[in-house]
Amino acid sequence: MASDKKNIVIIGGGIIGSTSAYFLTRHPAFNPALHTITLLEATKVAGGASGKAGGLLALWAYPTSIVPLSYRLHAQLAKEHGGEERWGYRRVHVGQVECRGRPLPAKPSVKGKDREMNGQNGTPNGKGEARVSLQKRTKEALGKLRAAGVPADLDWVDPDALCGYNEMGTPDTTAQVHPYQFTTSMASLAEEKGAKVILGSVTAINQRNDAVESVTYTDKATGEKHTIPASDVVIAAGPWTKKVYPRAPISALRAHSVTIRPIREVSAYALFTEIQLPIDFANRSNESNKNSKRSAYTQTVTPEIYARPKNEVYACGEGDTLVPIPPSSDAVQVDEQRCQDIVDYVSSISDELRDGEVTARQACYLPNVQARGSNGPLIGKTGVKGLLMASGHTCWGIQNGPGTGKVISEFVFEGGAKSAQIGALDPRRVL
Repeated sequence: MASDKKNIVIIGGGIIGSTSAYFLTRHPAFNPALHTITLLEATKVAGGASGKAGGLLALWAYPTSIVPLSYRLHAQLAKEHGGEERWGYRRVHVGQVECRGRPLPAKPSVKGKDREMNGQNGTPNGKGEARVSLQKRTKEALGKLRAAGVPADLDWVDPDALCGYNEMGTPDTTAQVHPYQFTTSMASLAEEKGAKVILGSVTAINQRNDAVESVTYTDKATGEKHTIPASDVVIAAGPWTKKVYPRAPISALRAHSVTIRPIREVSAYALFTEIQLPIDFANRSNESNKNSKRSAYTQTVTPEIYARPKNEVYACGEGDTLVPIPPSSDAVQVDEQRCQDIVDYVSSISDELRDGEVTARQACYLPNVQARGSNGPLIGKTGVKGLLMASGHTCWGIQNGPGTGKVISEFVFEGGAKSAQIGALDPRRVL
């Protein structure tokens, strides 16, 4: 019961753990005199995917059982805490675009150092000297955009590259946040109401008589082991869930992304692209390709591109499972060439991105549920008294973070989810 003394431990300082801490401290039954809330994070808050994701929010995301609640909570949180300025909350357009990429100049493989290239001939130049093409704003260029069904303010994609545009979401159904800023803000707001954040790696969830009793962790700063009492434990460790709870059917998928500072502020669009690359893309073709009678476009890539406030663009590519997940988020390996590929792909359809500055090359792991009959995250009871799970949110962790945190607070203080019908997400169905 809520009137009983509770020691609540949340494992994982990503979006799910941070929003769980936030909503636990805001639950009407929370009493700092009776209840303690400890957020245990191995490296740093938002150190994994929660700090490196795209941050797209959509009413058309999945699973439908929790999306409407979470989308609504995002708007409420932004209004209450100044999210527009604090974590970049805003409504956006979303489109699916079909493009034909332009060939890029030859260049050496990337060795971790960003290049500053002239927009026309690919030769190095100094900062601020890149030439800016204005051709897309001519009457002829605007006519091409209209012919392809492209909105007038989506003028940062080369009109000669665009083949088609389909609207996926409007500002009524789609929004965005900056993931790192949002996640760290949630953790800070939870601390303001009494939650405690500890940096340490969990080594054991201790049980007695089929109920949680305590959590043992290794302090990040000192290396010392500590055990703290726990009446309720929330496993929100994302792709590291299996490490702390081996029974969990959670796998990890690596994803690379980059951020770019474009040469001018671009309009608020999130784009799901399908880009056909020419044979001679980046001069990578050989003589046999040059003499081939096949189509000039032989490869299709699908990077996602999200324009963000304050002149930043985020772009990500496809995932991979080539490198197993490391022990912690600060040991994630970044494949520089995969990041450069993303830069090249988006550069092939946009002068603003091609001539912009790459500000980050990064990788993270996404948590996926590997269980028959499950098409969403696992949220709720595990069968062990006091042990809850909130993991497996795939690419929609930021979108579904507030809704997950809200129902987790209800599980802890009320015994079950009240704000959404999430029976299909019950972990006990697959454990």
